[in-house]
Amino acid sequence: MTSHNKRAVIVGQGYVGLPVAMRAVDAGYDVIGLDVDDRRIAGLQSGESYVDDIPSSVLAAALASGKYKASKDYDDAAGFDVAVITVPTPLSEGIPDLSFIEDSAKALSTRLSAGATVILESTTYPGTTQELLVPLLEEGSGLTAGTDFFVGYSPERIDPGNKTWGFANTPKVVSGIDPESLVRVKGFYDDLVETTVPVSGTKEAELTKLLENTFRHVNIALVNELAIFGHQLGVDVWESIEAASSKPFGFMKFTPGPGVGGHCLPVDPSYLSWQVRRKLGQSFRFVELANDINDHMPDYVAQRLMVLLNRAGKALNGARVVLVGLSYKRNTGDIRESPSLRLIDVLRELGAEIVGIDDRVEDHRWPAGVERASYSAETLSGADAVVLLTDHEEFDLALLAETPAPVLDTKNRAAGPTVERL
Repeated sequence: MTSHNKRAVIVGQGYVGLPVAMRAVDAGYDVIGLDVDDRRIAGLQSGESYVDDIPSSVLAAALASGKYKASKDYDDAAGFDVAVITVPTPLSEGIPDLSFIEDSAKALSTRLSAGATVILESTTYPGTTQELLVPLLEEGSGLTAGTDFFVGYSPERIDPGNKTWGFANTPKVVSGIDPESLVRVKGFYDDLVETTVPVSGTKEAELTKLLENTFRHVNIALVNELAIFGHQLGVDVWESIEAASSKPFGFMKFTPGPGVGGHCLPVDPSYLSWQVRRKLGQSFRFVELANDINDHMPDYVAQRLMVLLNRAGKALNGARVVLVGLSYKRNTGDIRESPSLRLIDVLRELGAEIVGIDDRVEDHRWPAGVERASYSAETLSGADAVVLLTDHEEFDLALLAETPAPVLDTKNRAAGPTVERL
């Protein structure tokens, strides 16, 4: 597939969509980046990237080249050769909310021309591409999928903040609703990434994404529960994990933490358990157990904090608690579904005064009622207790070792007379 003067539309310009858009520009496509968020579009149009993995200089160069345009208007998408849908698929009270996919599909369908390819990247349950996306595209366009236009699914594998594995060098699973669709989808991603991994159908590709995240979710739940029991039994679980990871086969290292966050881990496995329950009437016990353990880790952190304060002769009620790092993941500003949000709610209910430190989190996403402070010895020394939740590289963790107040380290990154690990 030659990419010269090909028009690509990337719907959603967030952590997934913007990297796809920038790679498509590099590959020679004329790219329209669509998003419904006014603030986001205004920022992108002025060359300001809020996605950690895309420096503003890269965005500015793409804009200057004339090959990238950020827009809210689907009319700018008319006549596209390839459209990639990378919109959010949140859970709403345990039920998948596919409204963003539906809205995108309807808007693209009326601007769909014969020969074009539409690819879904949003995480969802197996069957979405065939059962939801295709009928909407056909209805709005009057064209027939697989004959007049092509459709496929390729699960996103973006790992924000990962310096080793980025969009281009991470293998990309690709699929189509029929053989010709697979050829088109594979051709597009062959232009963008080093390796594509074709699978036989869209359901297999959709399940691949859910499998990857359910694997992580279940294993994190395992070590989280081990951390709780290890502490109660007086065993250093961190040392045991390090020792086990010396085994060169049959073991993969996962570490405990204050809970799981971001769009993937708290959400994706539930898509699978929801569909298993809906279609098969069964409960996916592994996922439900993992949800139960990981969802309650912030409560466990609050409980440990209470014990630390008690030991210092203080109550949690009225205590000034400094939370170091609020985003769900090291070196990103993404606070969606972050365990820090649940912990803040619990601590506030118990009467604590909460101070947060995280320069990466944007002002408009900052949790209400949390004082914002900088990472400094002064901020830490004014605390009754400190919790390390996210170990961003800019934090000098040696400061924690010198903090007079008790420190709960949920990441096993600090040491010192007042530091206790999760």
